[in-house]
Amino acid sequence: QVQLVESGGGSAQAGGSLRLSCTAAVPGFTLNTCGMDWYRQAAGKQREWVSSISTDGSTTFADSVKGRFIISKDKARDTMYLQMTNLKPEDTAMYFCAGCAYCSGAHCYEGSRFWGQGTQVTVSS
Repeated sequence: QVQLVESGGGSAQAGGSLRLSCTAAVPGFTLNTCGMDWYRQAAGKQREWVSSISTDGSTTFADSVKGRFIISKDKARDTMYLQMTNLKPEDTAMYFCAGCAYCSGAHCYEGSRFWGQGTQVTVSS
């Protein structure tokens, strides 16, 4: 079952920008239930954590994207965003948003995480 939907991916030149969006596809679910995350998975590689935003608005980023990516959430629109700037070819990957049904602080309890189907980002040099 698809519970989250990503959009905004596409192709960009190195140094360019893209903005990804994530919305809930489950009736009654809001993105402020627990913290939310962005992950990415490049071809032939393991899925990599990119960024998190907690229910109080606190954000964290992987070292590889610090200073270039911004995660945010619009509660009124029930949408999470990943603003990506100064893109690099190594940012090329399928990007996924992830939610959590049951959590304590920043921790998502085992078995309660759910995902979107992903949106492809391709950065050329």
